[in-house]
Amino acid sequence: MTESVLEISNLAVTFDTPDGEVEAVKGVSFAIQQGECLGIVGESGSGKSQTFLSAFGLTSTNAKVTGSVKFKGREVLGLARKELDTVRGRHVAFVFQDPLTALTPHLTIETQMTEVLAHHFQITGPAARERAIEWLERVRIPEAARRLGQYPHELSGGMRQRVMIAMAMMCEPALLIADEPTTALDATVQAQVLDLIDDLRRDTGAAVALITHDMGVIARMAQRVAVMRRGEVVETGGVDEIYSQPKADYTKMLLGAVPR
Repeated sequence: MTESVLEISNLAVTFDTPDGEVEAVKGVSFAIQQGECLGIVGESGSGKSQTFLSAFGLTSTNAKVTGSVKFKGREVLGLARKELDTVRGRHVAFVFQDPLTALTPHLTIETQMTEVLAHHFQITGPAARERAIEWLERVRIPEAARRLGQYPHELSGGMRQRVMIAMAMMCEPALLIADEPTTALDATVQAQVLDLIDDLRRDTGAAVALITHDMGVIARMAQRVAVMRRGEVVETGGVDEIYSQPKADYTKMLLGAVPR
């Protein structure tokens, strides 16, 4: 049986606000298996991103998180920041929708990539530079050595996202969480980035959690789907099953918006 990389059980997230408690995630449960892509789909505000941010301690201080989050069999919900830091980045990597804000604007690509290698693997100097070039080439960035000397604003949106994917995957994570990774890109570049993520999943055996509002992206990338609405999972299943026999009215509505 394939190992579960991530098991989320009855996860609930509430935020204290001046107007009272707001429930962002309500009893969410699902698992992601080694080597698979699970698509998490729903409209903006459905709790997709908050589920994963909360699972790995990336919420604001006014959040209350309950339930269970097991990464490779280990309970990680409630771990101290220092312990979580040994998991995040090295074993669980995030790629967000806006790489320009995720990258540090005043540092070169080389500095940012080699800092990651020094932090997680104690690789420095020429060896770190070589590894960085290798990964830029692996994510299909031309003239990789020259790109290392550039700053984020000097790269196109598609190239910046490829850099983020390289920085995430060069740590050889067991789980890549890709949160709307192609939203800001044009259709051609979007397809290239999705193909890249899929190829890396196949090559490395990493699990991928793909967060999106687009059922068309799910059809292209995922093996299984979790449909979220208003902080809850309303339906889960294999991609073929969900597309051919959706049960929830909300899923049917999302599918109705996909060009046939």
